[in-house]
Amino acid sequence: MHQMQRGPEFEIDSGLLDEKVLKKLYDQLHMYELIMDSIYNGVMVTDSQGYIICMNAPYGQFLGIDHRQQIGKHCTEVVEGTRMHIVAKTGQAEINRSQHIRGQNMVVQRIPIRKENQMVAVFGQVMFKDVRDVGKLANELSVLESKVRMYEQELMSLRSTRYTFASIVGESQAMVDLKQEAMLAAGKESPVLISGESGTGKEVFAQAIHQGSSRNLHPFVRINCAAIPKDLMESELFGYAKGAFTGALAQGKAGKFELAHQGTIFLDEIGELPLDMQPKLLRVLEEKEWERIGGTKVIKSDFRVIAATNRNLEDMLRERIFRKDLFYRLNVVPMHIPPLRERPEDVLPLTEHLLEQLQQEAGWQRVYLSSEAENILTSYPWPGNVRELANALERTLAGLNRNVIRAQNLPLYLHRSLPEACPEKKSEGGRLRDIVAQAEKEAIIFALREAGQNKAMAARKLGIHRTLLYKKMTRYGIRVEVAE
Repeated sequence: MHQMQRGPEFEIDSGLLDEKVLKKLYDQLHMYELIMDSIYNGVMVTDSQGYIICMNAPYGQFLGIDHRQQIGKHCTEVVEGTRMHIVAKTGQAEINRSQHIRGQNMVVQRIPIRKENQMVAVFGQVMFKDVRDVGKLANELSVLESKVRMYEQELMSLRSTRYTFASIVGESQAMVDLKQEAMLAAGKESPVLISGESGTGKEVFAQAIHQGSSRNLHPFVRINCAAIPKDLMESELFGYAKGAFTGALAQGKAGKFELAHQGTIFLDEIGELPLDMQPKLLRVLEEKEWERIGGTKVIKSDFRVIAATNRNLEDMLRERIFRKDLFYRLNVVPMHIPPLRERPEDVLPLTEHLLEQLQQEAGWQRVYLSSEAENILTSYPWPGNVRELANALERTLAGLNRNVIRAQNLPLYLHRSLPEACPEKKSEGGRLRDIVAQAEKEAIIFALREAGQNKAMAARKLGIHRTLLYKKMTRYGIRVEVAE
């Protein structure tokens, strides 16, 4: 009879096999056994009738038995409450089911194994040795989710924008419609071209669109085309490779488009872009790939573009100082912000919004506007738009010592918009000296009126010393009897 050799869990007639083949089979089976025993949780495999054909050491240790001695036994003899033999009959997997074993509720899974559509075995595994482990895992996942949300918020605060759609304030129909257009644009990927005078809030709209888009967790990169010197424009936009030119950083430098990957790039003052840079920009906008200066590697970036200008680009097209193809590439979603003088009904809502911001930043108490102050603010044409309004309010708060802004607290130049602020008719001609003198005289008269004829207060409002005020009053024949 052939000699029988016994391996870990098998017998083989060595006379029927070549020694090399036998050793190879033995090594493979031993490797499978090591793998099974290295699985942290319990594993058991039965045949199609429910008889155990494999059990790993960790499961045997948990059950308090020798796992090798269980081979050939029916699963119901070894594990209480098992359903391995039932799964073998039904062929239906049971995933993450509860099972009571050795006084503990455990989470298990039972998976049928088929070969050529025939049931040959069932794989069973204890996923958690105690259902309380599931609760622990759920708690850990909850903590991780909270951390992820916290990190997302920190990332947004570090990389995102200062303005949102809540920053766009206005009650005029023009602003209501424009805000609605911006919200629709935020849900798309098309380029946006925002036009409007300086100070109307073009960047506020650009940031709000970015913040309302799916790219809001990624960078908002601003490029002021008017502020970058012409000879540095290309390197700023597209970056440069190591040693590209004298004075270049040793490691090279990423360009703005590279930094805007998955985010938004804001091309402010696009009308100031040099003509020779326009075709290069157009190519990058269309293909979203380029090479750094002095480099050979093609860089790709996924970005959305928003551009803004205070110039009339259509006039520039006719003058051939702005390329038509670039204009059409940018002007997919056009938005025009009207100047503040065309929407006076927005002045007071904007004033309240800006005052609230300034108060929060400086920690001031709540400040209110008197009706006289409101009248002055709404009468002024605001050539500098919202930026000028913010500046005027900040100047006012800096010198305010009460919680109500009255007419006399506002900058003096704002009063000149009122008809009654000019008691004398302005000269329509004459020398510059006469015009300046007339304006100075009117300013002194108005300051005295607003100060209740108090010369010291009038001098402070005018920003001059009281002695100088007296001299000017004498020069212009302004006589006021005031008891100080």
